[in-house]
Amino acid sequence: MKNLFKFLLPVVFTAAVLAQGPARPRGRHGFGPGGGPGFGPGLGLMSPGSKTPVTGAPYSAVQSTESQQPLADGNQIARQEQSKVYRDSQGRVRLEHTRRKPGSNDQPQTMISIFDPVAGYSYLLNPAKQTAVKVPLPPANGHDRGPRPHPEGQDSNVKTENLGTQSVNGVSATGTRFTRTIPAGAIGNAQPIQIIRETWVSPDLKVPVLIKGSDPRFGNTMMQLTNIVQAEPDAALFQVPADYTVEARSFGGGRPGMPHD
Repeated sequence: MKNLFKFLLPVVFTAAVLAQGPARPRGRHGFGPGGGPGFGPGLGLMSPGSKTPVTGAPYSAVQSTESQQPLADGNQIARQEQSKVYRDSQGRVRLEHTRRKPGSNDQPQTMISIFDPVAGYSYLLNPAKQTAVKVPLPPANGHDRGPRPHPEGQDSNVKTENLGTQSVNGVSATGTRFTRTIPAGAIGNAQPIQIIRETWVSPDLKVPVLIKGSDPRFGNTMMQLTNIVQAEPDAALFQVPADYTVEARSFGGGRPGMPHD
């Protein structure tokens, strides 16, 4: 069971991000630990329960993530993942995620997560076994105050650019680019290191439709939503099928983490 959660927790985090819209990023100006682009479980943006779910803005789309990591010998590691995402007018989200176990030639496995802030639960579905795990959502972290402001001049090594509004993958989106420069010698680097994170957010959907990160230490990463349809998905997508066996689990101490045995 723990292996199932290790596989699915990043999926649930991503679903929560898509349900709740852009929020306070990890690290200063959206950069992840060590100044990286901040991509990780849930796109490195937030964890479940930290924002009020978006309602009245249903959609479905294909979410894809691509990364390219250059190696010192000139080789390159490229990864691609794709999921289907649905959000209804009540803020419920369904994410269908298909992936192959790393380092394995096994058949890709599809897992489904349903994030239901109305009922207060996440459901982790295994279609192959017709089983589901029911997990309570953690409580909201108090009042949502939105992103913390970053007064100009707070970090002289970070530059913020407003990229304006344009059509991205068929929807109107506003863009912001953060550029962080690590000065020469700050971490033993001979030359300055420039890290860029660019985010395009749809005001109508209240979610990022395109996020691009570039860090010469780790490579390039891009997440985007395509095939966007702004319509109410089938209500059955947000329900566990009647013939599934459902197991209730709880997170230890009310915090996201691995369930108890």
